[in-house]
Amino acid sequence: MTAPATPGRGRRDVPVLFATRAARLFAYGLLSVVLVLHLSAAGLGEAEIGVLLTLTLLGDTAISLWLTTRADRAGRRRTLVAGALLMVLAAAVFSTTTSFPLLLLAATIGVMSPSGNEVGPFLAIEQAALAQELPAERRTSAFAWYQLTGALATAVGSLAGGALSEGLQHAGLAPLASYRAVSAGYGAVGLGLAAIFLRLSPAVEIARPPAVAATPRRSFLGLHRSRRTVLELSALFSVDAFAGGFVVQSFVAYWLHRRFGVAEAGLGAIFFGANVLAGLSALSAAWIARRIGLVNTMVATHLPSNVLLALVPFMPTLPLAVAVLFLRFSISQMDVPTRQSYTVAVVEPDERSAAAGVTGIARTVGAALAPLAAGPLYASPALAGVPFLVSGGLKIVYDLVLWRRFRAIRPPEEAARERA
Repeated sequence: MTAPATPGRGRRDVPVLFATRAARLFAYGLLSVVLVLHLSAAGLGEAEIGVLLTLTLLGDTAISLWLTTRADRAGRRRTLVAGALLMVLAAAVFSTTTSFPLLLLAATIGVMSPSGNEVGPFLAIEQAALAQELPAERRTSAFAWYQLTGALATAVGSLAGGALSEGLQHAGLAPLASYRAVSAGYGAVGLGLAAIFLRLSPAVEIARPPAVAATPRRSFLGLHRSRRTVLELSALFSVDAFAGGFVVQSFVAYWLHRRFGVAEAGLGAIFFGANVLAGLSALSAAWIARRIGLVNTMVATHLPSNVLLALVPFMPTLPLAVAVLFLRFSISQMDVPTRQSYTVAVVEPDERSAAAGVTGIARTVGAALAPLAAGPLYASPALAGVPFLVSGGLKIVYDLVLWRRFRAIRPPEEAARERA
């Protein structure tokens, strides 16, 4: 049994975890831009591709829940390695066969990201390890930089995936062969991640005194003392994610195209700027949280961004609509590192991976349900602005309920500052 982990012990793991985040999100971006093209070139029809992508998301969700709720007991390094090997499994199948059953199986049990966003068990476990190795006062700032690292890596990976496949085709390879090469690159990153995770120090693990290890507490989804807190947070986070699903980037781009006639290149420029603003905005979250607290920061920055979101469909011109969107994006992501930091701060150390995993899964499920309701609204010119109002309104309700329920539940470092 390793010695109990303390903040600062094994801190050499922190840059390693940032590097694995960057490599993984690069790989997700690399594959996401050619995944549907790959499946089409392999001879799959639109219906088969839709089924495969749906099962990919469902499989990733189920595997993430199973792994993250056991990681603190089974071993964080071991679980991270398992996730990396599931990336390799998916890549190996996609780079060698066109059989729909095999592709479907690999997509379901492997780890792949059709959107380029974080999937698998990695996020929850890495954040739990970061929270363990860093002083509490640095946790929120580290999570903000961690988020920005992933966003930039995804963008670079997306550019690389498109450029690599196009370059290989110009060199004479058939489209399917070029996409298989990208899949092979994805698998190579997975192998590299597995090797790096094996070299993490024992400080990333949660250690228990022998008496506790011999008589483990009753747990549900890897949670014990903090079960009620995590389940309540999960319910609220799922509402926020459901509301956000009404205004995902693809839907907003479609609305701008239909409302103002914005071409594809213009849409790309708009959302590049919006995402850069969103990523940079997260960096100021730690500074604000040190002054007013994590929950207050989550609500104080999220509320005005949701009011701005509801105002977007009322803008009469494209410049005004883009200006409101940019203003909204400039503050909309400040709640992300504060939300993640709060989640791991208010639970026991041996619940952190499970807490981050359960709340993350709740957000995934909430976000997945919203497009079913949003799609028909965007299809109707008379109702196309309604999703902005629904999203903004639900998010405001979420903010108010979150503040009322959790404003008195403070992380240990905030309580210590008050006592001092």
